[in-house]
Amino acid sequence: MTSSADLPPLDINSPTNPNIKWLVSLRKRRTREDEGVTIVEGRAELSLALDAGVAPQHLFYCPATASAAESLLERIDPKITRVASVSDVAFRKASYRQSPDGWLAVVKDPVRRLDQLTLGPSPLVLVCESIEKPGNLGAMLRTAEAAGLDAVIAASPVADWGNPNVVRASKGTVFAVPVASAPTAQVVAWLRTHHLAIVVATPDTDDLFTRVDLTGPSAIVVGAEHEGVSASWMAVADAAAKLPMRGHVNSLNVATSAAVVVYEALRQRATIRDLL
Repeated sequence: MTSSADLPPLDINSPTNPNIKWLVSLRKRRTREDEGVTIVEGRAELSLALDAGVAPQHLFYCPATASAAESLLERIDPKITRVASVSDVAFRKASYRQSPDGWLAVVKDPVRRLDQLTLGPSPLVLVCESIEKPGNLGAMLRTAEAAGLDAVIAASPVADWGNPNVVRASKGTVFAVPVASAPTAQVVAWLRTHHLAIVVATPDTDDLFTRVDLTGPSAIVVGAEHEGVSASWMAVADAAAKLPMRGHVNSLNVATSAAVVVYEALRQRATIRDLL
């Protein structure tokens, strides 16, 4: 893993600077996983990561485009984070965005092992099986954060939690919601150990999602974009939940389906106090 000591504090002006080449290399999943890091780009995303207690290993900012630089830099501990000022041309080389706003940080990968997750007394967990599109994972994380879920687990993942596009699509909530990743068999075993009912969202059932009991400890499982939940999950499900479809298409976007079922769980669990 590259440490802050490996990247000396200096002004970066050239797009061929080794620091910029390193940032470009982190676009590869294998490199990110080998180094245990990911990229947070954007002022809003970085602010939320800082709110969640994330301490960047490296912070790169472009004075020419970074807004309110002083207020954000004041939140950075230079003893922990190596800060570098970057020219506009060099920053655009490192950026993942077409219109960068001048902020980019390297942080520890947010993913945890299953045994590192902590559950509340009546947990609600979202399991995402083999999701391919980072945008969908990011959208589900935003739902999970808004709904106060205990965790989001990627089962047999395709897209990884450290994908910079997941971080971007999640608006930084990947650092505010506990996330884990493991093969499906391990996830099922973990859910059984913690006595969570497995509720699969699928069109292949007659049970409407509003009639499925989500008041107890539950794991809501959604499947891959094109194929839905696999037979492996259907075989272990305690319940299946169907969203009514009145149009010509037979499925909703996976992130939309997850949001609907998650909020149905909140509705079922709501007390009068919650509704005020």
